[in-house]
Amino acid sequence: MTFFVKVKKNRTILTFGEIIRDQRESMNLSIRDVAIQINIDPSLLGKIERNERPPTNEQIELLAEYLKLNLNYLKITAISDQVVYKVLETSNQMEILKVAEKKVKYLKKYK
Repeated sequence: MTFFVKVKKNRTILTFGEIIRDQRESMNLSIRDVAIQINIDPSLLGKIERNERPPTNEQIELLAEYLKLNLNYLKITAISDQVVYKVLETSNQMEILKVAEKKVKYLKKYK
């Protein structure tokens, strides 16, 4: 399965927060403008943009709709960010990801 990767100068992959911030800024919207439209506190949106707080599924859906972004891509990015941040807290990151990939394949057989 191929996923679209948003490219930024000198970067190949952006975090969920960076995607949201870049899109918001490209639409000339303030954090406050977006936060009001999706009914969350502006400080919470700021934390999401700085990757200090993961978004909820509902927030992902609202942001995708309001900022006209692909919902599937945003969900994949948000979840993969959470996995990466968790794995980065440990040693043997690549080994953990390889084992996790095997487990996903195994568990999908029984779903």
